[in-house]
Amino acid sequence: MLSWVAERSARLSGGPDRNSTPAIVSEDFIFHQTPHAMSHASTIEASGDRLLAAWFGGSLESRPDVGILVSANEGGGWSTPVEIANGEQEDGTRYACWNPVLFQPATGPLLLFYKVGQNPRSWWGMCIRSSDGGRTWGVPQRLPEGILGPIKNKPVQLANGDLLSPSSVEVDGWRVHLERSTGLGENWDRIGPINDGKRVVAIQPSILTHADGSLQLLCRSKHGRIAESWSCDGGSTWSEMQLTSLPNPNSGTDAVSLADGRQLLVYNRSTHIRSQLTIALSRDGRSWQDAFVLEHGRGEYSYPAVIQTCDGLVHLTYSWNLSRIRHVVVDPAKL
Repeated sequence: MLSWVAERSARLSGGPDRNSTPAIVSEDFIFHQTPHAMSHASTIEASGDRLLAAWFGGSLESRPDVGILVSANEGGGWSTPVEIANGEQEDGTRYACWNPVLFQPATGPLLLFYKVGQNPRSWWGMCIRSSDGGRTWGVPQRLPEGILGPIKNKPVQLANGDLLSPSSVEVDGWRVHLERSTGLGENWDRIGPINDGKRVVAIQPSILTHADGSLQLLCRSKHGRIAESWSCDGGSTWSEMQLTSLPNPNSGTDAVSLADGRQLLVYNRSTHIRSQLTIALSRDGRSWQDAFVLEHGRGEYSYPAVIQTCDGLVHLTYSWNLSRIRHVVVDPAKL
């Protein structure tokens, strides 16, 4: 019997229509066939001359067979996905893997953060490193107690070299916090939480950087809108979390600060469904304008990840009906 994910994928097996927006350089699936019924929560990063994408895949979210898969693209298309991490413990017990986050610091190894556990209330943080752009990987290491790593979206590297990771917990309310790391993931301290999980219930922040040095968080929430918070001291303290006017159907978003000073957000433009995935732009992080719709109509298109590469192009990945991972390249100069 097909799983519910496979059944939905079969009903929608034709794939999306080509998007006619002039800003789109290319679009395709990272893979067209996979043994996994569910593929979700992708991340994308550039390391040297390679693009890498990762996601979790298995029979269904939270099941023990769910592992972290990686595919690479050196200009000739995406490689066959390979599982590089799973949740198997020393005693043979295996737990699900969740929410990988790739990050390439200015110097040093490529980092892949992910979570392991039965559910988001009990999971723990893991990190695995690669010194050759993701061709080979070291031994996974568990992060210190109380440190989860970036929970869905990428860290930012501060001027002093520290990594500032956007994180959150789902225990005793949804609360957002930051994790600062020196030594590229070797030493950690925790900042926050910055919301009480009651007045504003939020998780899965993205970090934006602004020309005046301020930092901005954009977060998934349960209130039908994206939540935000601001820092004027490099992430040490944060303003009281507030709701923006941007709709959010309790679904993950991602955002990136562009080289030209604009902010780019990828989000489900709805208060209740994940069927429309949209790109929006802002000059100041407060006033946003939709640029174009990536996906709409019947189906679920969710959990985007977005970066800008050194050639100026924007690369984003997202879950296509929870069964495949879509990769879209956008030229922001045409937005």
